[in-house]
Amino acid sequence: MPDDAQTRYAGSLAFAWAGAAVFGVSLLYAAYSYAVRFDHLPPRFSWPAAVACNVALFATFALHHSLLARPGFKAAVARRAGPAIERSIYTWTASLLFLATCRWWQPIAVTLYALDQPWRGAGYAVQCIGVILTIQSSARLDVFDLAGVRQVQQARIGAHPRHVALETDGVYGFVRHPLYFAWILLVFGTPVMTGTKLAFAILSTGYLAVAIPWEEQSLIRIFGVDYEAYRRRVRWRMLPGIY
Repeated sequence: MPDDAQTRYAGSLAFAWAGAAVFGVSLLYAAYSYAVRFDHLPPRFSWPAAVACNVALFATFALHHSLLARPGFKAAVARRAGPAIERSIYTWTASLLFLATCRWWQPIAVTLYALDQPWRGAGYAVQCIGVILTIQSSARLDVFDLAGVRQVQQARIGAHPRHVALETDGVYGFVRHPLYFAWILLVFGTPVMTGTKLAFAILSTGYLAVAIPWEEQSLIRIFGVDYEAYRRRVRWRMLPGIY
């Protein structure tokens, strides 16, 4: 590989790995915020103003997150920045926006409930199940592909971009989006529910529910009749018996 190409590859790979790190940090910061930090934020606004601010924050994240995932926008980014780092740019943008959303989330000073034992332990157990499902679901995917690292590595050897194999069994035989089901368990399983947490839980879960049809259209374009058959076999998208 010529020196200039080697330099470009090294720079793209560093950019992709850094984006993957920021993605991981954003998830850890969100978990810390929800589990610890949200309970200690001093209120700055009245609850209607705090709700409005939080809606605006999450809408900004959701709109940009969804826009960057659209095929036309992805193609435009790939033309300008190169297809190898298109996914990494998406990862960087979404992760930074999610960090900002969690950082500036406004507290709503009300405690809706605080469970005592044994129900408190049951709440933690529900969240533990959410963690286990998250690990199991993620293990079936190529996280480096999702983060944009794999695309840069493949571009170096001239390999065509590849798609992660369609998963249809195990946790994916329970609901079509088990990571989203795990998210519901994590955010609604908390044994201490405050207004701050409830707003985050409702807005984030609502966004996932609304985004699924668009996400599945992309999956149909990738997997075709195989995904259509999967949708017929596994009826529920993210919440068994409801959605």
